[in-house]
Amino acid sequence: MTTHPHPTSPSHDAASANLDPKKPAVLLLSGGLDSATCLAIAKSEGFDVHALTVTYGQRHTQEVDQARAIARSLGAASHRVVSLDLRAIGGSALTDTIDVPKDDGSKSDGDVPITYVPARNATFLGIALGLAEVLGAADIFIGVNSVDYSGYPDCRPEFIAAFEALADLATRAGVEGTRFKIHAPLQRLSKAQIVQRGIALGVDYGMTHSCYDPAEDGAACGHCDACQLRRAGFASAGVADPTRYAG
Repeated sequence: MTTHPHPTSPSHDAASANLDPKKPAVLLLSGGLDSATCLAIAKSEGFDVHALTVTYGQRHTQEVDQARAIARSLGAASHRVVSLDLRAIGGSALTDTIDVPKDDGSKSDGDVPITYVPARNATFLGIALGLAEVLGAADIFIGVNSVDYSGYPDCRPEFIAAFEALADLATRAGVEGTRFKIHAPLQRLSKAQIVQRGIALGVDYGMTHSCYDPAEDGAACGHCDACQLRRAGFASAGVADPTRYAG
């Protein structure tokens, strides 16, 4: 596993401004719509946000470039990129030689789709938890959603609650008295509500990327589960979709 820190300039200087330091928080930033909104929310709540992006052997890394731009735009205190190789275990259309489903309605049939990456959020939260210990942070943000989502088991409230309990047991900080909080502010919002919240907080959604299978020039396919959810969210919110679609 390799780490590539990309510090950004803090949005404030607490010492020179004679203000109390903001509370540090770690936020998982994928470069997509949800995580960008989550970053804006964390900032609006007064946290000093340290963004963490994980490259894991996914089909493309365009979202990583978007994450860097979003971290700068929204004023993250720092941004780190950690590299894993989940392609070594495969088991997902995003990390294996399996076609990404298109226009198949998998988001609504009740089954876990093949775009689910085995234990991805558990793995990512574990890394975020480690960084939180290093930074002395007790707060971790993740942009999971259980309303307009693809049926992934690691987006459910039960998973978030279970990981929060695990964090207190599995860390030195936890056994020494720190009580970790896993924030999932988008958990019960529809995609339209997420878009509306982000617009109100100044998120530039033209900087975000959601597509599972983009064209070589970076255009979103428009037909995968992620594209369909994104498209419907903007339409329901009554907000122009800034996404460049291939078709």
